[in-house]
Amino acid sequence: MSPEEDSTAGESWQEDTKLYQPFEVEQILLPDNAACLSVKAFLRMCDLNFQIEMRTNAESMSPSGSLPFLRCGKFIIADVEPIINFVQAKGKSLSNHLDNSEKADMKAYISLVNIVLHNAELYVSWCDSSTLQEVTKPRFISSLPWPVNHFLCWQTKHEVYDMVDNCCYALSERLGTQKYFFGDRPTELDAIVFGHLFAILTTPLPDNRLCTIVREYQNLVDLCQRIDVDYFQKNADEDIDIENIELES
Repeated sequence: MSPEEDSTAGESWQEDTKLYQPFEVEQILLPDNAACLSVKAFLRMCDLNFQIEMRTNAESMSPSGSLPFLRCGKFIIADVEPIINFVQAKGKSLSNHLDNSEKADMKAYISLVNIVLHNAELYVSWCDSSTLQEVTKPRFISSLPWPVNHFLCWQTKHEVYDMVDNCCYALSERLGTQKYFFGDRPTELDAIVFGHLFAILTTPLPDNRLCTIVREYQNLVDLCQRIDVDYFQKNADEDIDIENIELES
């Protein structure tokens, strides 16, 4: 254990821990929404108390510029993987019951999701002209940082959607008829997949192709609905029925 990890483990989880993110309706973009949902799902699956703080300048407040970021005692941690690692260093993990082979599989699927779905969300937000003009620019005034603006548009829209379809197929095959990806208990993979797919399913965009692809995999939609009901709607004022959200034409 590194000195930093040892210091992290030495402090208990703070009941006044805060999770910072942009405002959801007016400001948040699809990739950031996916990341925020992933972290919130993970923390709730770990049964950890936290408060959500929405800020217009959340990105500039983040120590790395990544979202969301967590303030727990003297620690400030940004982005999905570092937050998960921070929580695990405190002895909270969703995957302790998995054997080494299953943990390796879980990490491989998480890597697939982070590469394919995150890049697709960036592509749709910044390289699809209608989404860029109607959604991204009104919400995000500053310019797209290098190198995202250089490599994303090398891919065609068809290539991006094919990769998303292949990713969803692999996830659907892994999930099968199980409640969660590794049985009856959620893992970090379930939280991360939920974040990306639920954001895609519930974010209105001029081009709805990403949502259409996800909806072709009913067991993935059911997974998102299940996690939403079990970990989000219990504390929400309003239910979201992703089965009945109308797609924009």
